[in-house]
Amino acid sequence: MIALAHSPWIAPLLAAALCAAALGLLARRRGRLPQDHPSGRSLHDRPVSRVGGLAIWAGFLPAALLYPAAVPQGSAWLAAWALVAAISVADDWTGVRPPVRLAVHVLAALIVAWAMLRTDGAEGLSLPFALAIAGMAFAIVWGANLFNFMDGSDGLAALMAICGFGAFGVALTRAGLRADACFALVAATSVFLAVNLPPARAFMGDGGSIGLGFLAAVFGLAGIHAGIWPVWFPLLVFLPFVADATLTVLRRLARGDHLFEAHRTHYYQRLHRMGPGHRGTLLFYGVLILGTSTSASFTLAAAPGSGWWVLAAWAAAVGALFAGIDYHWRRRSPEEQ
Repeated sequence: MIALAHSPWIAPLLAAALCAAALGLLARRRGRLPQDHPSGRSLHDRPVSRVGGLAIWAGFLPAALLYPAAVPQGSAWLAAWALVAAISVADDWTGVRPPVRLAVHVLAALIVAWAMLRTDGAEGLSLPFALAIAGMAFAIVWGANLFNFMDGSDGLAALMAICGFGAFGVALTRAGLRADACFALVAATSVFLAVNLPPARAFMGDGGSIGLGFLAAVFGLAGIHAGIWPVWFPLLVFLPFVADATLTVLRRLARGDHLFEAHRTHYYQRLHRMGPGHRGTLLFYGVLILGTSTSASFTLAAAPGSGWWVLAAWAAAVGALFAGIDYHWRRRSPEEQ
């Protein structure tokens, strides 16, 4: 029984089983669930259930409670994640104004940043301490929304989560730490991916995607803070999402677009609309996702001093691919865009 309790397979198996059971329950009530309808942002041509992310959390949460994460330590991150997940699920069901959602994201990020940085022994609220909290909170809020921005084509967000948290789990294991929470999330998301592959029968929705992005940012920053991996590691792991979302937002800001306005101008959305569809877009980004996450894990293990060079090489490659998408997109007629 003691060996079983310490087996690294228990948390993933539990998460996978609970996620599968939750997906079955959601499928039986599909007609009563909120649907993602074709819109100015959606790439679907038919309604798709938009609360599939609940199944991921049904698998992850019990495993995370039974097997606390080594990084980050404490329970503040879990309470903050619960805030983000709750407002996101509410948005899927009834709709929540963007400023309210953003305020909750900021509050949750500040909770995690404060809990993480106060362990450094800082006394009082000095200017450097306040700036560090603000910077970390900004990174967490941005990370929380990366998955939401990119959760518009079947399978993308789920595959990124599987590879990203898998890379985190491998790194934690190599450092001699328990990675049950990461591997439980990988297992639950893998089960969800089975119904999220094109043509998707369930969509992650804000309730799933924003929570995943929040955890990606929190776990990534916690690993940096604990000295388990350098700054370049989580950036390289999640580079396809970081690059696409960041460049798209900067481009829209330069044009004066309203950031809360629904749009289909992300690189993956434009690629999808140029012909590859859900399957082709997943294949294209899947190669990038597997490439960056695998490269990050290999570099951390074999040559951590070369991490920034590897990140720069991948950034150049991704930039070249995005430039190709830009080129072909500009050649389309205004009606096709």
